[in-house]
Amino acid sequence: MSALWTVFAKEVVENLRDRRTVLSALVLGPLGAPLLFSLMMHLGIERGREHDERPLELAVAGREQAPNLVAFLQGHGVHVVAAPGDSAGATETVRRHGARLVLVIPDGYAARLRSGQPSRVLLYADSSDTGAGADHARAASLVAAYSGQVAYWRLAARGLSQDITQPIVVDDIDVSTPAARATVYLGMLSYFIVFATLMGGLYVAIDATAGERERGSLEPLLTVPVTRRALVGGKILAAALYMALSLGLTITTFSLALPLLHLDAYGMMLNLGPRVALSIYALMLPFVLMGAALLTLVASFTRSYREAQSWLGALLLVPTMPIMFAAIYQLAPRLLLMWVPSLSQHLLIQSLLRAEPIGASSVALSAGCTLALGALLARAAIALYERERILG
Repeated sequence: MSALWTVFAKEVVENLRDRRTVLSALVLGPLGAPLLFSLMMHLGIERGREHDERPLELAVAGREQAPNLVAFLQGHGVHVVAAPGDSAGATETVRRHGARLVLVIPDGYAARLRSGQPSRVLLYADSSDTGAGADHARAASLVAAYSGQVAYWRLAARGLSQDITQPIVVDDIDVSTPAARATVYLGMLSYFIVFATLMGGLYVAIDATAGERERGSLEPLLTVPVTRRALVGGKILAAALYMALSLGLTITTFSLALPLLHLDAYGMMLNLGPRVALSIYALMLPFVLMGAALLTLVASFTRSYREAQSWLGALLLVPTMPIMFAAIYQLAPRLLLMWVPSLSQHLLIQSLLRAEPIGASSVALSAGCTLALGALLARAAIALYERERILG
């Protein structure tokens, strides 16, 4: 054990002298990731708020056919502008981004409406324009609201109640909590935490393996009376220490930066107080040890510092891929998913942010599986150093 801690202390001190390691582990990752995430979240919230507050601009062709419909739209905050009066012109206008939406009221609309027949209107939009989706939904709902109003007038003129057309009424009840609503924007928080944690040990693992081989100091190091197990263990623990420091600084930065967004003004609550922050740190510690073993193992296969940077740069995507899949498929916390490292930490962090209870079995399974994988990776790294080919 004394040999292991000697190697550990050596790697820690040597990397403290390396500005690149200090910047990556203690500055760029812990500060850059939270600030970038907070900025993206702020811009997303502000864009949504501005979109809700700005008037809807709708190009209308054939407005003389439906003055009441146009007046209804204008009365609900829609800015109506002129548009080409045929389908080809409306299609070209939308495709060339002359207008995001074009409402075409065809000839005969008024006559069919007066006769009690259904009257068609055409709403042109470009589904590939992601910014027009909300506008399209708003315009369609307003036209549907006007249609319902006309139906009500028709029924009232015949002495009938509108209720006969609505045998079932659905009342939407939102059971989400303010903390749960905040996770709509905080869903990728764990991604940035995992990424910053791995960046904390990246250059430490490279310097302790490929760096020593490139400097020619690996062969003398292997001749000292230290077992390969202690040698590799010390290198892994050194990388884990820097990763743990990066993790702590990242979570602290998030805890200080995110409250500045004032989510309570939008009906949300940030559940990232000291207790939750410490819980997130504890949940991530097994991942720190596994990540350090993974970085050390892969870096040990490389022959130069630059080669190690290339391999480990690509490797950073591997532990974050399960989080991306969880976001795409909207995975909910389940005991079966606790077997997957990084994914289990992500799901548990999401539960903490949502102020939901997490089971002890889920925490134990997540930590146990992550540590078991870390032990296998560490054993593989030790086996690699026990071969003479490590000097080649």
